[in-house]
Amino acid sequence: MAIVVLISLGLMLAVLIHGRIPAMVIFSAWAGAYHVLGFISQDDLLSSYANPGLAVLVLLMIVSLALERAPILDLAFRHLIKGRPRGAILRMSVVTAAASAFLNNTAVVSALLGTITNQSTHSPSRLLLPLSYAALLGGITTLVGTSTNLVVNSFAVRAGLEPISMFQMAWVGIPVALSCIVVLAVVSHWLPDREPKRNGKSGNGYFLEARVAADSPLIGRSIEDNALRNLEGLFLVEIVRNNRLISPVTPTEVLESGDTLIFTGEMSKMHVLERFAGLQVFGNQADTLLRSNLVEVVISNESELANRTLRDVDFRTMFDAAVVGIRRGEKRLTGQLGRIPLRIGDALLLAVGKDFTQHRNLTRNFHVVGGAPLHPKLSSLQTVLSLSGFAAVIGLAATGALPLLAGLLILLSAFVAGRLLSLGEIRRRFPFELVLTVGGALAVARALDASGAATLLTDGIRFAFNDLGVWGAFIGIYIMTVILTECVTNNAAAALAFPIALNTARAFGADPTPFVMIVAYAASAAFLIPSGYQTHLMVYSPGRYRTLDFIRIGTPVSLIYGIVAVSLTPYVFPF
Repeated sequence: MAIVVLISLGLMLAVLIHGRIPAMVIFSAWAGAYHVLGFISQDDLLSSYANPGLAVLVLLMIVSLALERAPILDLAFRHLIKGRPRGAILRMSVVTAAASAFLNNTAVVSALLGTITNQSTHSPSRLLLPLSYAALLGGITTLVGTSTNLVVNSFAVRAGLEPISMFQMAWVGIPVALSCIVVLAVVSHWLPDREPKRNGKSGNGYFLEARVAADSPLIGRSIEDNALRNLEGLFLVEIVRNNRLISPVTPTEVLESGDTLIFTGEMSKMHVLERFAGLQVFGNQADTLLRSNLVEVVISNESELANRTLRDVDFRTMFDAAVVGIRRGEKRLTGQLGRIPLRIGDALLLAVGKDFTQHRNLTRNFHVVGGAPLHPKLSSLQTVLSLSGFAAVIGLAATGALPLLAGLLILLSAFVAGRLLSLGEIRRRFPFELVLTVGGALAVARALDASGAATLLTDGIRFAFNDLGVWGAFIGIYIMTVILTECVTNNAAAALAFPIALNTARAFGADPTPFVMIVAYAASAAFLIPSGYQTHLMVYSPGRYRTLDFIRIGTPVSLIYGIVAVSLTPYVFPF
């Protein structure tokens, strides 16, 4: 049975790394299959989805829906990012990490994404990557800093170990976070500077498709005769004709019916196309669409658009908006935009209709980069009350005066009663995907332990590191978890690594606590690739990054992170 589980886990990892199937589907399917095959009981399967730690995590996510609308971070960052880039990165990273220690990492980055992208002091590419790293670093300093910590705590409690207290992780987490922030500041000159000051203009750097209608007077005339060469702020770069690309476009090129013209430049200047009769943008007359407001968004990790095309989802009907540009990292996508499978982190430039903000599925699908926010910010009084209430819940939980689950339930009730959150918004933003992913991962980890597969892996680790003793095994667990978290989600990495780490500690006769803690720290050490963590994908396109940028900046950060974490953890939590 253990061999079957190991083989199936290898297959599961391959499917996860491939990335075409959502993690929630994979983990739920594997958990169900393990139950059907008799590897885990019905009670074990159901208790994985009804785990107290998972319940706390869900409540934190829901409460964060209100807290992320507090304008305090947005206001503070306008002052923090002034001055020289190195100082701005240092100040921004410290404040981001402090906020992320208590608030959801995604919520923190989402709240600041538009502010940093549209400021005119520094290029966004110099700030957004440190923002994402700092949010991740802040998460390792408290129990509620990131969902991974709560998942690991759930495993610890189930295994009969002492639960992780609110600030227990801070003894190692704060030195690790501060060390990495210093490294970020030192290597800040390695950050790319691909975009000049934006001066508040949203949407630069996209391609725009415009189709020549069958009755257009442009047909039969050259580019020069149609005055399409010297447009204000726009440049005609390509023509797509019968699935054939014409590039570069010469002044003498004669337009034909059905031609798709590809423009680049400042999308804020796209109104110049209004004067060309018979020119359609995604099937709409240019003068109708281009008078709409422009909004720049990033596809969220919760979005139902991932791996689907605009035509698959009927985007215009779904959101009352038309996509006039798509960007993926530094790459600007063009040609048949409606047929390109979208990815989490893609930046879209939308021409929105009057009913756009009324659609209830916006916040689940998008993070706003440019344009008006999807929801109004909290007032000053609401901000003070909501943050004070959250701080009180954390303080009471830390002192043991009130369980965290009970405190969050009381706070959520107060938010609903005070209309900071509506039942409809909770229903729309309920983290079903997180529940299915984490619950399934907990069930898979239980099967790994119950089947004896974890013991087999532990025997392999013990054999490999026997000459190096418990220290070698400890370092091996860290490296294994880091590799997993770069390849799959951090929660999945923690779920898979925990039973192996626990069995390894017992095999060497060591206290399990340092092994439990190092799994939590290592599962958050995702710095090297954009897909390693959800906030990395959020900043990938707005910052116009390449994977090489993450490797260049993430390598020294990851090295210092590992050295400090591996060195301090056994000192604070002895073997």
